[in-house]
Amino acid sequence: MEAYLDANNVWEAVEEDYEVPPLPNNPTVAQMKSHKERKLRKSKAKSILLTAISPVIFNRIMTMKTAHQIWNFLKKEYEGSERIKGMQALNLVRELEMQRMKDSETIKDYADKLLGIVNKIRLLGTEIPDSRIVQKILVTIPENYEATLIVLENSKDLSTITLTELLTALQPLEQIRLMRQEGNTEGALVAKLLDKKKKGMSGSFNHKSDSKSSHVFPLCPFYVKCHKCGQLGHVEKICKSSKK
Repeated sequence: MEAYLDANNVWEAVEEDYEVPPLPNNPTVAQMKSHKERKLRKSKAKSILLTAISPVIFNRIMTMKTAHQIWNFLKKEYEGSERIKGMQALNLVRELEMQRMKDSETIKDYADKLLGIVNKIRLLGTEIPDSRIVQKILVTIPENYEATLIVLENSKDLSTITLTELLTALQPLEQIRLMRQEGNTEGALVAKLLDKKKKGMSGSFNHKSDSKSSHVFPLCPFYVKCHKCGQLGHVEKICKSSKK
């Protein structure tokens, strides 16, 4: 919200509760322009804040006259006291410590999840360096990354490696592993389909017939021999030959 207000050139009206003095007699063009711009900033800043809040909060701030007053109310409402912020940060730190990478997760997804928790802690006023995320990843990733970590340790100082460097080093191994898993899955699927087809064909050729088996069409009727005329391609029932 701070970035949005600043981009619209109205952050000054939110940060400071300034008063716009009335114009003097016979004002200059520059004075009139400045007076208009300062009043417009206050109105625009208040409008942006009112648009961004929920109806419940609107009912509580509708009597406030300036954007500065609204902003201070919102800070107290959502940030809370220092004690509450400290407890929230502590809970998030505990959540960070409990994280473990799952087998179904990718390195990027896991790093994004850790970074999301860390950013919430930072917003509450507790600073956590990126090196903490790096250490967390190194300690909690699955064992199948161990060989890559050994190679990485021999080529770089893991105590100073950045998060970007770590992800760049681990992602190629992950891509190879995922490709192998996809290949194994496709191979298993093909084998299953072939086995099913083989069983189906075997069942068709081994079909048990009754005493009138000559009248039963097998899998391919082009190889059926007529007992009446001796020709292939049809059975005795539909034979048009006069040959006995």
